Amino acid sequence: MTIIGTVESLWCYPVKSMRGVEMPEIFMGFSGVHGDRCYAFKSSTARKGFPYLNANVQQQMLQYRPHYRYPERASKPPNLIEAASIAPGVTPANSDPEDMMLDIVTPAGTIVSVDDPELIQLLGEGLDEKTQLKLVRSDRALTDCRPISLISLSTIRQIESECSIPIDKRRFRANVYVDFASDEIGFAEDNFVGRRLRIGSIATVMVLERDPRCKMISLDPDTGEHNPEVSRKVAQAHGNFAGIYCAVLVEGVLKKGDSIELEAA
Repeated sequence: MTIIGTVESLWCYPVKSMRGVEMPEIFMGFSGVHGDRCYAFKSSTARKGFPYLNANVQQQMLQYRPHYRYPERASKPPNLIEAASIAPGVTPANSDPEDMMLDIVTPAGTIVSVDDPELIQLLGEGLDEKTQLKLVRSDRALTDCRPISLISLSTIRQIESECSIPIDKRRFRANVYVDFASDEIGFAEDNFVGRRLRIGSIATVMVLERDPRCKMISLDPDTGEHNPEVSRKVAQAHGNFAGIYCAVLVEGVLKKGDSIELEAA
């Protein structure tokens, strides 16, 4: 194993398409990051295959800020030690729904519970009157594709240079942001596809593919303002890919500053 870098920061997105929460540590399970995308708002007018309201349709979603009501319980399952002692083949690490309850700070600064009907009313403002929204909760991450997303800071810096505008890393909504040990050029993580990474002491992922990007990277992570130049540049210069998708092979807790090791080819 070769150390290639460290975890610069860890992020969870408790409500699909709302603002992310930076975490000091996360539990990375087979189905994804514990608590990631555990809530979403199902939309009756969403396109087939992607049934949830997202910031591509309702850009103001990025201005909603989720906060865990019990942050000390949210980073990992409370029964993790007991679950780790069970033989492989089952995944019994889960939290009580109450542990993952959220309060949402709206763009106006008011605070509502994630299950408050008022939140649905607010999110529906400006949408087609035929659109009906319904809150959905899941113990497994309601991701569009793969369970874990990772991107390096050097890739983000390269995109920033190519666009000639400041680029906030949060545009890319990754779970794991990587700081390479050496001064790697951007998109070096593309070379990891088909290989294994160990993050921290035991957690291990298989890098499955490059991360295909959508309009989300063109939205300012604070205001939702659309700048098409970002996605246009990524599409033109990088085939519309930025970052990588991973599947979890060995579950474990990740912490900020953890080493990232690349398995020998």
